[in-house]
Amino acid sequence: MTRAQPAGDVDYAKIGVGYSKLRQPDPRIAAMIRARLGAARTVLNVGAGAGSYEPLDRHVIAIEPAATMRAQRPAHLSPAIDAVAEKLPLDDASVDASMAILTVHQWKDRAAGLRELLRVTRGAIVLMTFDPATLHVWWLDHYVSEMHAADRGRLPGLDELAQRLSEGGRRVEVVPVPIPRDCTDGFTEAYFARPERFLEPAVTGAQSVWEFVGRGVRERFVGQLGEDLRSGAWDAKFGAYRAMETMVGALRLVVSVGEEETK
Repeated sequence: MTRAQPAGDVDYAKIGVGYSKLRQPDPRIAAMIRARLGAARTVLNVGAGAGSYEPLDRHVIAIEPAATMRAQRPAHLSPAIDAVAEKLPLDDASVDASMAILTVHQWKDRAAGLRELLRVTRGAIVLMTFDPATLHVWWLDHYVSEMHAADRGRLPGLDELAQRLSEGGRRVEVVPVPIPRDCTDGFTEAYFARPERFLEPAVTGAQSVWEFVGRGVRERFVGQLGEDLRSGAWDAKFGAYRAMETMVGALRLVVSVGEEETK
C-alpha cells in the first residue's frame, strides 16, 4: 500500500530512522505489559513500529503503516502488516489480546481505532499512553512548556479512553507506570535523571512531540539546558532527580478486560 500522506499525525519517514536504537523496550515496563496480556496466545500489536514490547513467547500480529518503522523490525520478529488502526485487516474476535504502545495519540480517528480494537479482540486490550493532566509535573516543563502544551493537544484524556474501552461490559483499569532512572525506552520522561541526554540531537529526534513545537523552540531549550548544566544551575534546582530510582510521571497503562477475565 502506498500513501501520499502519513497515516498518523507524524511523518515517520522523516523522524523514525533512529527509533530502533533509541527506543529500546525497557524490561521493567515490558513485564508490566506482559502481565496485563494475561494468558493470551495470539496478540495484536497496533502501531507496532520497530517491535518494542512485543512478547516473544506469543504469536504476534503486528500492524504498522510507516515503511520506515517496518524496515527497522529485527529479524527475530514477524514482519509487520501495512495497515492502520482505523481499519484492521482481521476478523471479529480473532485475537486473544491486543496492545497499542505509545501510539493512540497519533491515530487520525481515535474513536474508529478503538472500536476496531474492541471488534477484533476477545480478551485484554492494553494501551500504553501518557496522562495529559500530569505532563507538567517534572522539570522539563520549566524549560519548554510549549512541548507539554503540544502534547496536551494530542493526547486523549484517560477518561475518554476508559469510556470507549468499557463498551460491552468490559472493566477498565488505569495503572501508573514507574519509569526507571536508567530507562532504555527513550521517550521524554525516560531522561528525567539524565538531562545531558537531551543535548544529543538523536535523542530528541526519536521523540515525536518535538515536531509540534518547532526547530526554534528545540534550539532554545538545548541552549538553555546546556548552559544550566555547565553552570550548575540545573543541579542546584533539579539535582534531586538524579538520585531518584524511579519517577511516576505521566506514563500509564490503560487495560480493558472482558467479564470472563475478571472472574
